[in-house]
Amino acid sequence: MKVYLKVWRQRNAQDPGRFVDYTVDGINPDMSFLEMLDVLNNRLISQGEDPIAFDSDCREGICGTCGLYINGRPHGPLPRATTCQVHMRHFKDGETIVIEPWRAKAFPVIKDLVVDRSAFDRIIQAGGYISVNTGQAPDGNAIPIPKEDASKAFDAATCIGCGACVAACKNASAMLFVAAKVAHLGRLPQGRIEARERVLNMLSQMEKEGFGGCTNTGACEAECPKGISLENIAFLNREFIKAKISF
Repeated sequence: MKVYLKVWRQRNAQDPGRFVDYTVDGINPDMSFLEMLDVLNNRLISQGEDPIAFDSDCREGICGTCGLYINGRPHGPLPRATTCQVHMRHFKDGETIVIEPWRAKAFPVIKDLVVDRSAFDRIIQAGGYISVNTGQAPDGNAIPIPKEDASKAFDAATCIGCGACVAACKNASAMLFVAAKVAHLGRLPQGRIEARERVLNMLSQMEKEGFGGCTNTGACEAECPKGISLENIAFLNREFIKAKISF
């Protein structure tokens, strides 16, 4: 199959960037989207041109580093999937595909399709952890936890921090990401000790990083490859109100 690509090329954060057209033919429909980009990059390198920079690591839908904006959707056309899980058979022969990086002030472009997502790391460092001694696994298992709380904590913990929620949001909000981390720890007894400080510090850092506010449009949940629920944002808001009242 043959596809026509419009790829965002940008040398660095200061470069204005532009779309560049490419034609890639001889594509096997069973190739993943990233394998198709590998084919294009091999051709560019053989021609002495600069390959397209993009992030990837596990290529198994686990790490989230492969995030791309494809035809106006974070990670592409498939629901509950990362870019590396999208295959070329999901596109039509002769289709034009537009590929962009995440668009957010807090995610500055490093090069081409690669953005700096270290803002998420700094939010985690602000409070997304448990500092108490929880002992070994048997000690943790000795603490009774209601099944509903455990299930919701595990569901929130599936967040891979890819940033699709930010890319999908018209305000570039990171509320779903922060809410997942707060709910993951805040629903468990080991995480309740620092619950107040956690939510205040993580939200404060989120604002410092330049992420926008949440207006509950739901685009974040719709495009999240792990299906993180908006219920976690409601949990975050309740935790924030309780924390403000307590201080």
